[in-house]
Amino acid sequence: MDSHQTLLAGITVLDFTRVLAGPYCTRLLTDLGARVIKIERPGEGDEIRYTVLQLDPERSDQSSYYVRLNVGKRGIAIDLAHPAAREVVLDLVRKSDVVVENFSPGVMARYGFDAATLRAMKPELVYCSISGFGQTGPLASMQAYAHLVNAMSGMMDLDRCGDPLPRVSYLQAADVLAGAHAFGAICAALLRQAREGVGATLDVSMFECLVAADDITYGAVLNGMAVERKPRVGMVVHPIGGRHIAMQTVGAPHLWVRLSSLVGRPELATDERFSTPAGRRNHWPELLAILREWLDGFGSAEEALQTLAANRVPAAPMLSPEEVVSHPHLEARHAFPEVPHHARGKVKVTATPFHIDGRPVAPAGPAPSRIGADTEKVLAEVLGYSQDRIAALLHDKVIV
Repeated sequence: MDSHQTLLAGITVLDFTRVLAGPYCTRLLTDLGARVIKIERPGEGDEIRYTVLQLDPERSDQSSYYVRLNVGKRGIAIDLAHPAAREVVLDLVRKSDVVVENFSPGVMARYGFDAATLRAMKPELVYCSISGFGQTGPLASMQAYAHLVNAMSGMMDLDRCGDPLPRVSYLQAADVLAGAHAFGAICAALLRQAREGVGATLDVSMFECLVAADDITYGAVLNGMAVERKPRVGMVVHPIGGRHIAMQTVGAPHLWVRLSSLVGRPELATDERFSTPAGRRNHWPELLAILREWLDGFGSAEEALQTLAANRVPAAPMLSPEEVVSHPHLEARHAFPEVPHHARGKVKVTATPFHIDGRPVAPAGPAPSRIGADTEKVLAEVLGYSQDRIAALLHDKVIV
């Protein structure tokens, strides 16, 4: 067994999550060896089953989005609104170390499966709620989508870079950041659980995760600086020969001296407009014009990148997604592992983005092939339910 598969071995996670933030968190947990039992609604399931790309031409519930986030999990379907579902869920909680949910605040309480109720029954339980704006505060009940969180976090304003109109961000950063923060908090809570037998109630906010992702603005604004609504200082994107390159001019103490020498203008290093970080920030449009003029002298992006690399100036090509998935570096890092799939034999997914003990972290197995794919097996093996009891639950449509 790979070392990463033993890090959380013996931990059982009851997963009520859907879409991206929650499933990303529980994907990380299952990749490290936890047994994750994913609960879906009968008939509907996780709504991302129905997006693109559909991997089975005979069905509409096998999106690559769903498969990527749910590999390695056991899938069961329970109608949480059915009166008889309560006993089944509580039996699953008794066998679990962690519960993760990302419903809107208040939904789990209406079912009777909120943190206060479940931790009163099992004090050592780690209960993690992921939501758009947290479980408390005036925005707690607001609908949460990454696009809305991006608008409210200030990131959409900052990403205008001085342009009059804001734009939609392609990256679903708020979800992934919330999932990753929840993963870290859960692992820390499990450490205390193991040491002291004490559980935890964790409240992760997508909104606050996105605010925390900012590097400069909030720390400065909180302490008196005015917001600078203009293009990001020190970062260059420039077209050369039909391609674009990205170049970094800030971040290391001696970078500016090297760069000014490289562009053939060593006097710029002592020019009072550019000799200090504050000066370069205040005179960035002038400096950017000088750098663009120099970059225009290259015949190709490759030539520019080779020159910059040879002189230890950070730069990289802008890649398309097609180039990323075939990049030899990511191939060497095993960034796109294969998992079994009932219709295609094997499909590729993105990997957990860290290595452990010098080895990549591989998915633990396939995603649930259908809604409720493992219901009967989980109830029999994990809860010890008899076949007669399972048959009765199926008959009454408590489970699928």
